[in-house]
Amino acid sequence: MGTKPRPSQLDDTSKAIIEQLQDDGRRSYAEIGKAVGLSEAAVRQRVQKLTESGVMQIVAVTDPLQLGFYRQAMIGLKVSGDTRVVADALAKMPSVDYVVLTAGTFDILAEVVCEDDDDLIALLNSEIRQLKGVQSTETFVYLKLHKQLYNWGTR
Repeated sequence: MGTKPRPSQLDDTSKAIIEQLQDDGRRSYAEIGKAVGLSEAAVRQRVQKLTESGVMQIVAVTDPLQLGFYRQAMIGLKVSGDTRVVADALAKMPSVDYVVLTAGTFDILAEVVCEDDDDLIALLNSEIRQLKGVQSTETFVYLKLHKQLYNWGTR
């Protein structure tokens, strides 16, 4: 059984820096420094340590609809054998943007972003259902994305 990574212990200042960046990922180090009581250089150093350690990453989040990807879906997969092998194969697919191993009705949930329904059908039939170990799939097509946040905080 694998060991869990030890959670990082963040002080209040590091938490405040993360919250500043969650609010606006383009906020300058100087602006963050004013808000948290550090110099620009100290903020830069802390952000570098937080990103290098894997505690956080700073990324641009796009709107798939505005980029021509009009079909999003969550796919539940029932798998025989080692679920990690199937999860690894799914993770390599460009249309798959999220893969999680689960307990319950499905062994794996995979979120996909496709250009249209034809693209989704091709992905399901030609790629996902062809993976060794995939017994069945159930597709949950997104009608409208009502809420999606990345600011669950630092507790």
